[in-house]
Amino acid sequence: MMMKKENTCDTRRDMVGVGLRDKHYGDMSRICSSVDFVEVHAENFFVEGGPALYLLERVRERVPVSLHATSLGLGGDRLTSTDLDDLERLVNRISPILVSDHACFSWTRHGSVLIHGGDLLPLAFNGHALDALCMNVDSVQQRLGRQLLIENLSSYLTPPGTTMREFEFLQKMCERTGAGLLLDINNLYVNAVNRNESSPLTAVQAILDGITGKLVQEFHLAGSSPRQKGALLVDDHGAEVPEAIWKAYRYAISTIGVRPTLVEWDTQLPVCEVLLDQANKAGNEMEMCNG
Repeated sequence: MMMKKENTCDTRRDMVGVGLRDKHYGDMSRICSSVDFVEVHAENFFVEGGPALYLLERVRERVPVSLHATSLGLGGDRLTSTDLDDLERLVNRISPILVSDHACFSWTRHGSVLIHGGDLLPLAFNGHALDALCMNVDSVQQRLGRQLLIENLSSYLTPPGTTMREFEFLQKMCERTGAGLLLDINNLYVNAVNRNESSPLTAVQAILDGITGKLVQEFHLAGSSPRQKGALLVDDHGAEVPEAIWKAYRYAISTIGVRPTLVEWDTQLPVCEVLLDQANKAGNEMEMCNG
């Protein structure tokens, strides 16, 4: 029987952070003095010792850290014990303010061989997938002794067997496990564009209207590289947050409320000043909402 992990996050809701990537390690001091928290991809720090982990520990002395995992494959048939061992060790070492992963699967079996898909692969939103996701989320939360945040995915197809809407599925998962939602605004918008919605922003706003606000514990913002005509919009986190995402974010914080917000930028990384300017803009949006 599942034991819910209630929300134990006492993080300030008006925090703004940025993803700390290797190009900006030399700007660590400036970043730590300019934002409320930083997020790192957990798997980059699983190796015991070395300069990366040393730097993360120094960052943790200056500013809170959020751990964002990408490898658990929470929607799959099983968790890999190695990744969970590594994540638990890093959580205990860093004491992050937030721990998150994705509503996806990554691992599958081909005969007796366990294979990693090399990506965050979309789930069919149905009862079987919900049971598997809940079981794995519960296992991670019991192991870590804390709440896990689950991020909605950008996906480029609807898997066969889907019988529920995405956030009907995700909210049921939260209700059964006590997990929280990491609501990625960019992913909502990318999916709406790729579904050829006549007004992607209106479609995103309709989704936001149906979300139970208390389940949302964090927002992600990002930009995507411009797409060629007729091509899919790819969620590459390779550009400034576009105005459409800012509009969706304003709507989100006006309807759901202010939450810790992270600006993601993972490819075509800019100079530090540009990244911090994006974080500052998110902070200004929060202040206007609270004002």
